[in-house]
Amino acid sequence: MIKVSHLKKSFQQTEVLKDISFNVENGEVVAIIGPSGSGKSTLLRCLNYLENPDGGQLEIGEVVLDTKKATRSQINNIRKQTSMIFQHYNLFKNKTALENVTHSLVVTKKMKKEVAAEIGRDLLKKVGLLDKADSYPVKLSGGQQQRVGIARALAVDPHAILFDEPTSSLDPEWVGEVLRVISGIAEGRKTMIIVTHEMNFAREIADKVIFMADGYIVEQGKPEEIFDYPTNERTKKFLQDYQKQVGDFQTNGSPSVREVMK
Repeated sequence: MIKVSHLKKSFQQTEVLKDISFNVENGEVVAIIGPSGSGKSTLLRCLNYLENPDGGQLEIGEVVLDTKKATRSQINNIRKQTSMIFQHYNLFKNKTALENVTHSLVVTKKMKKEVAAEIGRDLLKKVGLLDKADSYPVKLSGGQQQRVGIARALAVDPHAILFDEPTSSLDPEWVGEVLRVISGIAEGRKTMIIVTHEMNFAREIADKVIFMADGYIVEQGKPEEIFDYPTNERTKKFLQDYQKQVGDFQTNGSPSVREVMK
C-alpha cells in the first residue's frame, strides 16, 4: 500500500505541492492527470526522494517516514520501494539494453552477472525486446528505449512503479507499443502510479484517477466518475479543453490512443 499524507514541496518561494493526501491499494493502478505545472511530476519525484519533500508523511510498503524527520537510512529504504520510468528514458548510453536492465541487480543487489543476465533476458522478452539485448540505446527507437526502461524498473521487483508521462517524448508511431507494455503490466496487478496526458489510456487502465491543479488534488475517483461525471468546475474545464484539442488533432489525420493501442 502507498499512503501519502499532507505532502508539501516548495521551490524557493513557489509552493508546488500544497497538502497532498491520497492512498494507493496493493495492485491498484492510479492515473494522475491535470494541466502542466500542477505538480504531478514533482509529486512522483517526492515519492522516491528524487526531490526532498518539505513536510508530510509517506508510507510505501513496509516503510513509513515523517519527511521532516527522515533519516538517511529511512530515505534509502523508501527509495528501494519504487522504480521510476522517466519521460526521457535515462538509459546508460554506454551500456547495452541488457546491461541497462541488469545494472541495479549487479551493483545494488550484488547479484552474480550470469544470474542477473538471465533475469534481464526474461524481462526484455516480456517487453518484446529480447532480440535487442546487445544493442546500445543509440541504435534503439524512442519506444524501444522506453521499453528497456520499463524492463529495468521491473528488474528490482519494486513495491510500486512510478511512470512520469512515459509517452510524452515519443513520436506518435511509438506510443502504442509502450502503452501496450504498460497495460500488460497492469494486468499482472502491479501497483502503479502513472502521470499521463493520454486521457483515453488513463480511463482504460486506471482503477482510480486523480486530477491535480495548482498543487492540489482537486478531485479523485473511479475513471467513469472523473471522466463522465466530474463534480469540480476545474476538472470539467480541463476535460473539455482536452476534448477540443483531441478533436482538432484528429481532424488533421492523427490517430487516437485507442487506435494506436490496437
